[in-house]
Amino acid sequence: MIEYRTPAEIEEMRPAGRFVAEVLEALRDRADVGVNLLELDALAHEMITARGAESCYIDYHPSFGASPFGKVLCTSVNDAVLHGLPHDYVLADGDLLSVDFAASVDGWVADSATSVVVGTPREADLALITTTEEALAAGIEAAQPGAKVGDISFAIARVATKAGYKINTDFGGHGVGRTMHGDPHIPNDGRRGRGLPLKPGLVIAIEPWFLESTDKIYTDPDGWTLRSRDGSRGAHSEHTIAITPDGPLVLTARS
Repeated sequence: MIEYRTPAEIEEMRPAGRFVAEVLEALRDRADVGVNLLELDALAHEMITARGAESCYIDYHPSFGASPFGKVLCTSVNDAVLHGLPHDYVLADGDLLSVDFAASVDGWVADSATSVVVGTPREADLALITTTEEALAAGIEAAQPGAKVGDISFAIARVATKAGYKINTDFGGHGVGRTMHGDPHIPNDGRRGRGLPLKPGLVIAIEPWFLESTDKIYTDPDGWTLRSRDGSRGAHSEHTIAITPDGPLVLTARS
């Protein structure tokens, strides 16, 4: 079901967006060579507790998950790109880390993701991350009142294909509100002018994610982590935005 929020409700969602942005900034600062993924998850957990927020992940158990997620972050490293289950892994020089985080503050959810290279970067990794960020910016710019969901998808795909990346549409953006995942689904490829009209009050997460040389993925034995079939690396960028009469409002903007 598509839900639309009043201007007052969108204002009530701002604290959740600010909190999610603050947590991702803290995680980017902490992520470094020698840091364990479980340390990052613990930091996010501490921040959730201190804020009086609620995790959207820890009890999350959709049909595609093997069990309740059990952690408060998704940490995807190198050939992992989505739903990375934090585990006892120490980040090494040159690792490409994608962090996805969603939380509820006062009953409203925000969802965002970022990718970073720890230590010495590969140029190919930096290009991949930059492309997801540029695709995210293009998708947000296309999210204008009166446009269609397909306009967002088309804008994202145009950036990806220009950079030479293939696109998987199994997972993408989604509605956000009282829960983390709602309608509509926003694939990272689509036809301009098609799909749901974008009306003021619609709150969505836009999340381009690409793999270096494939669009094929498989699920890790942990039952959650999605990895590239050819071992190539992935990157992921995401923001929660609200459609307003004046254009898209990024609720999870980071400083």
